[in-house]
Amino acid sequence: MNQTTPPSTSPINRIVPPPPPIRPVQLTGTRKNAPSAPMAPAAARTPRPASHIAGGSTPRPGGRPGGRPQGGGRGGKGGPRGRGRRETSSGIHFGPPKSRDLPNVKQPPRNPDAMYLLPLGGLEEIGRNCAAVEYKGDIVIIDIGLMFPTENMHGIDYIIPDISPLYGKEKNVKGVIITHAHYDHFGGVPHLLPKLGNPPVYGSEFTMRLVQKRHTDFPNYAKPVVHIVKPKEVFRLGKFEIETFHVNHSVPNAFGVVVRTPAGAIAFTGDFKFDTNPVNDQPADEEHIKELGRKGITILYGDSTGSEKEGHSISESIVETNLDKLFGEHPNQRIIAATFSSMIDRLQQMIMIAERHGRKVVVEGYSMKTNVEIAREIGFLKAKKELFITSEQSNKMAPGKVLVLCTGAQGEDNAVLMRIVNKEHRSLELAAGDVVIFSSSVIPGNEASVQLVKDQIYKQGAEVFHYKMMDIHSGGHGQREDLVHMIELAQPKYLIPAHGYFSHRAEHAKLAVMHGMARSNVLLPGNGEVVEITPDKVRLTGEKYEINHIMVDGLGVGDVGNVVLRDRQLLASDGMVVVIATIDGHAGTLVGEPDLISRGFIYIKEHQQLVTDTRQKVRQIIEKQIAGHQEPNWTHLKASLRDGLGQFLFQKTERRPMILPVIVEV
Repeated sequence: MNQTTPPSTSPINRIVPPPPPIRPVQLTGTRKNAPSAPMAPAAARTPRPASHIAGGSTPRPGGRPGGRPQGGGRGGKGGPRGRGRRETSSGIHFGPPKSRDLPNVKQPPRNPDAMYLLPLGGLEEIGRNCAAVEYKGDIVIIDIGLMFPTENMHGIDYIIPDISPLYGKEKNVKGVIITHAHYDHFGGVPHLLPKLGNPPVYGSEFTMRLVQKRHTDFPNYAKPVVHIVKPKEVFRLGKFEIETFHVNHSVPNAFGVVVRTPAGAIAFTGDFKFDTNPVNDQPADEEHIKELGRKGITILYGDSTGSEKEGHSISESIVETNLDKLFGEHPNQRIIAATFSSMIDRLQQMIMIAERHGRKVVVEGYSMKTNVEIAREIGFLKAKKELFITSEQSNKMAPGKVLVLCTGAQGEDNAVLMRIVNKEHRSLELAAGDVVIFSSSVIPGNEASVQLVKDQIYKQGAEVFHYKMMDIHSGGHGQREDLVHMIELAQPKYLIPAHGYFSHRAEHAKLAVMHGMARSNVLLPGNGEVVEITPDKVRLTGEKYEINHIMVDGLGVGDVGNVVLRDRQLLASDGMVVVIATIDGHAGTLVGEPDLISRGFIYIKEHQQLVTDTRQKVRQIIEKQIAGHQEPNWTHLKASLRDGLGQFLFQKTERRPMILPVIVEV
């Protein structure tokens, strides 16, 4: 789209009349999770066309994006003339497709010659990336990641994709392809692979080593059958032709993958960026991506995480230069560098810089030690063995001769950095004058915990450097110019922005339209919404599956649902009150005074009057409910205590604790 087109004349802003009603198709089966009631008749709804994007528009001619506009360039961080530069308003608005309002249905009849894409996670969220592709009965799955819980998911370790739409089709799954070695793309493999019939897993050497390593934490699960593939490798899985292409990311061996059938081709970018001068890696294979575009890409299923950031992601070589400068400016101070354990390229940079400045290296943190050892074994991390020392040995050396590499850049409670700061580490302790480097960006939701760690570091007289102060971190996700460049290289007919919140995906969609892609060719399905691909068109079919949060809590997988989570949220918010009442079963009278136990609601010793009033209220409710009854209804009595006492305590405190009545009959 030409950004200079006046809004009043732009075809994007023309109002078109609503489409005529579509004759409803009678679907067999019932709503998902409904016991046995027949599905509500489809005639009750009037769906829009499946490819509709809210806001109404007339498609522009042509489905492929145009060339680079004048003044656009890939260098630097973007500027007034950059291709990804946003003006005051683009006049382009994206909203969820109407098909989100359709009931969840079992699979209706499908076009036997079409290919079907079903996102199972990763849309409108950060993490648990997973998508299934089906063609003539065969299925391949791209990534099975996990997502970390939000602050109100108390006690939950992480969330994995909901693969329930694939139940009954396990024998059709020909393989699982993992694009790279980050938990948001492979962390769910141990839990879900057995439920899929343990199909083979494909990925790069480093990725497969970490998949195998993660399996050792779950020895009771079936051992994964792994196959190592290389960039540009072409192989078959059932009726699918698979081809990988090299991209840059913050972890070695990352690749995208093209899934090709006679119905069309889907290119999954995975997490990617373009780095023309990476450290310990090759630049993304732009020529190969162009070649794939010439062969024909029907859908680009692209990473959207960086779509709100202007310009082009900085090169790792710039990061190395700035880190080297930091080391040079602090020759006599101990340096503690916290980053993600999977960022092998960053660890390699740190190790090389430490060696140049005459420092020994301490690696702390179970996951970081594991990843460093695997990377050294397969040649991705090059370092002399004598360069590494233990934390105990480092305490005997001058501070300026030591670099500590550790986990904890996100302020995690049990990570090494937090334990060092809190003086809980067995052998390392923060000292005044130390330099602490946060060589990672802050994951949304972790801002408070990271700030807490930084404050504690400053209070102990140490210095802090992070990515907002200088370029000592380059994210693994392409920014606006990178996203445009990927579209230009791949030349897809359609775009599905993936991997991110809806705002990220909407910005990615707007960016594509601004650079020449027809608006009708940009689709924004949600998790569970089926996309149909044929040689002639791509559309949302209206077929939709309910995709739930499958929560992992300790050894339990999926056994914590919304009800349990609501209870935990209630307990965290207002606490609980346990009411213990002893009742004479023959006389139907209360024996003694009711006992009250408060947890997280009030401190009983400081609220004696409220306790006395509450006991009196309990007595009134019990006497009212059991008076005149030969055989009291204990279930009804408990419900009355919950309701009556809940209302009473809210009137007194404006809080709603969980009420747990315990009736002891004697």
